[in-house]
Amino acid sequence: MSQGGRKPCNLPGVYCYLTHASPTKNMLSIVKNCVLFSFVCLYIATPISLKRVSRCPSACSCSKESIICFGSSYVPRIIPNDINSLSIVNGSFSEIKETMFAHMPSLQLLSLANNKLKALPRDSFIDLDSLIELDLRGNAFECDCRAKWLMMWLKSTNATVSDVICAGPKDMKDKRLNDMASLHNECISTDFIHHQSVPSESLSVDTFSYKNDVYVAIAAPNTESCMVLQWDHIEMNFRTYDNITGQSIVGCKSVIIQNQVFVIVAQLFGGSHIYKFDEDQSRFSKFQDIEVSKISKPNDIEAFQIAGEWFFVIADSSKAGLSTLYKWNDKGFYSYQSLHEWFRDTDAEFVDLDGKSHLILASRSQVPVIYQWSRNAQTFSLQGEIPNMEDVVAVKAFRVKEDLYLAMTRYIGDSKVLRWSGKQFMEIQSLPSRGAMILQPFSFKERHYLALGSDYTFSQIYLWDADKKLFERFKEVYIMAPRSFTVVSTDRRDFIFSSSFKGNTQIFEHIIIDLSL
Repeated sequence: MSQGGRKPCNLPGVYCYLTHASPTKNMLSIVKNCVLFSFVCLYIATPISLKRVSRCPSACSCSKESIICFGSSYVPRIIPNDINSLSIVNGSFSEIKETMFAHMPSLQLLSLANNKLKALPRDSFIDLDSLIELDLRGNAFECDCRAKWLMMWLKSTNATVSDVICAGPKDMKDKRLNDMASLHNECISTDFIHHQSVPSESLSVDTFSYKNDVYVAIAAPNTESCMVLQWDHIEMNFRTYDNITGQSIVGCKSVIIQNQVFVIVAQLFGGSHIYKFDEDQSRFSKFQDIEVSKISKPNDIEAFQIAGEWFFVIADSSKAGLSTLYKWNDKGFYSYQSLHEWFRDTDAEFVDLDGKSHLILASRSQVPVIYQWSRNAQTFSLQGEIPNMEDVVAVKAFRVKEDLYLAMTRYIGDSKVLRWSGKQFMEIQSLPSRGAMILQPFSFKERHYLALGSDYTFSQIYLWDADKKLFERFKEVYIMAPRSFTVVSTDRRDFIFSSSFKGNTQIFEHIIIDLSL
């Protein structure tokens, strides 16, 4: 025993004191004192032993508030989050991870100069609330859709940012991303995705709006009906609303006159009729029989207004038929003028040419002819024809900005796109279209399309190229024997209805894709 009753307890630097009591009591006292003292020692030592000591990444020099990495071939994996200056410069790395600068609220100075960065992850600097200066010089940034977020961030940040010089694409080379107003056009694409099928074959689709609701009228000859669908704002699809029955219905055309909804129903047999919406019964009821003694085989209905007066024309495709113009007289529509006798008309299109009303009739037996409305005579008179356009089954007018175009559908040979020159229609584009029955122009959000339906192969959707002023192939869709493409918009959503002579009517939704995401 050591001097004063002190004896080692086999713990480094720890001594326990013994007394002259009994051995048993001495031993218990020794154990009690040693255990208690050991806990005290551990409690004091723990904070020191668990404290994290940040290591300075290799190829870097570090101080308490800053890190400088020079000539590194990679980005350090672990960087302290309490520094206020970080420089990773003159390296050979080309990318950084998405969350590299997350949780660095104190970072004020950041330099990524003179590396080989081509792009930065979206919102890389969103957590840097204290950032004062950012240096991105000397990199090879691609100023494509990946850089859209950076361009927007440059305009909103309060930090001082170096020039961000574009290395590509070719048309952007050596431009400053800091100066660009928008990359929107280059970073937006679109697509058509399948939304819904209507279990019925069809020949045509028309749409109308009435009291904040959107409706669609589908001519379905095989089911002998004109199906009326309504957009369901809750289920977000088109549901059956009414069913107008008939015999071999080939066309359903809606007209809203004085806040009343009419549907013109053209039939191959049993005559054609006009139905009116009965608001009390929430259904369509027969309103009028159409005088069709001169119409044998209706093929198309075109409704339009001239000087506030309502008209519609039925194109007759029979050998002995006669396309006929009808006019509204506040009590109904009556036969107003006969047009284009004996020519098997397949389509009629109303168009405004230089402020004057015109009607174009397409025919399987001759080139399309143009009628002009005479204000004095209050009738259409034959003005001319569109040469070198034999066997046209459909003609559709559309505009791109101020220019007027025609889409001419041909079943045999190539379909054509023509532009109005101020004096005549000039061909600007030819599209292969064997077996085509419809070349339909339509537009969504300033994007102009052509849908070319074919009986023999996939249908093609073309997109207008504003630089070339031509349509470029965009997408192909499979639809059995398509006969029409109709735009329907509701609840800020855009749809295209595709009628099918041999399959279900298909509904596609037009969607916007942000390529910068």
